[in-house]
Amino acid sequence: MNDRKRTVRYGISFVILAVLLIILFIWNVNSGSIHLSVNEILNIIFKRQGDQTSYNIVWEIRLPRILAVIILGGALSVSGFLLQTFFNNPIAGPFVLGISSGAKLVVALLMIFLLSRSVSIGSGGMILAAFAGSMIAMGFVLLVAKKVHNMSMLVISGVMIGYICSAVTDFVVTFADDSNIVNLHNWSLGSFSGMTWGNVRTMAVVVLVAMVIVFFMSKPISAYQLGETYAQNMGVNIRLFRIFLILLSSILSACVTAFAGPISFVGIAVPHIAKSLLKTAKPILVIPACFLGGAVFCLFCDLIARTVFAPTELSISSVTAVFGAPVVIYIMIHRQQRI
Repeated sequence: MNDRKRTVRYGISFVILAVLLIILFIWNVNSGSIHLSVNEILNIIFKRQGDQTSYNIVWEIRLPRILAVIILGGALSVSGFLLQTFFNNPIAGPFVLGISSGAKLVVALLMIFLLSRSVSIGSGGMILAAFAGSMIAMGFVLLVAKKVHNMSMLVISGVMIGYICSAVTDFVVTFADDSNIVNLHNWSLGSFSGMTWGNVRTMAVVVLVAMVIVFFMSKPISAYQLGETYAQNMGVNIRLFRIFLILLSSILSACVTAFAGPISFVGIAVPHIAKSLLKTAKPILVIPACFLGGAVFCLFCDLIARTVFAPTELSISSVTAVFGAPVVIYIMIHRQQRI
């Protein structure tokens, strides 16, 4: 009977996430300077019919951005779940541990170096630069992890690493002369604007490959959650497993930072919300729930960022912080009460 109740709960949870995703998808397509009815949206998307201006706005501006939000939001959430598993800490995440800031620093430096020489950089180059920055920041975090055994000190060290990287990035961007480089300031604050179909295709391939690998790692992750000793007894190669966790979380967070800049609190808040909704920590369920939850959360935050003070657009990281930070505070208070 309990198994049946759990199955029903899982089904209802995924239906809720799917329905929210569809509602927010349509709402995002409809929101903007030109408002469209649901029927017009469906005709433009599925029948390729409608007013030429509306058609261009939907297909060239809104759809690429919305799909990018879904892909990157889901990737960031899963990256956070992997880091929380790796460090066994509910408030570990790409932004808090400074990994996103490290990626931002290397991408900004590379773009400034190339743009000053009138050389453009492609999507692949951006992802590679962000991945290099993520790995450098992760390297510092792992060095700190070897020195301190208190997880709160590890998180504080990660925050400090993030501040250092952000300070260097802001310094370099602020004193850049080229107008194209100065525009990097908006990207450095986090934004989904300016997405193209080429960007969507690149990020979809990278995230899809990473997500398939993560999903096939569900059983080792489940064993690792019960402790390293248990995982070793179950035949998990701990050293190789931890390397894969680091690489996959870095790839996912790097992809997000390369295209949208650093986005705060999504990687911490959404995995916790997914676990609370499902009432389980089973990776085979939590991983897809995290992806859907991250997509829903980022669609909602991007909608607010675009529309609340239109035509002025807010930084996506500011909006995600407003809704994500209270969840993190709740996690810390709840954890302290249990101790």
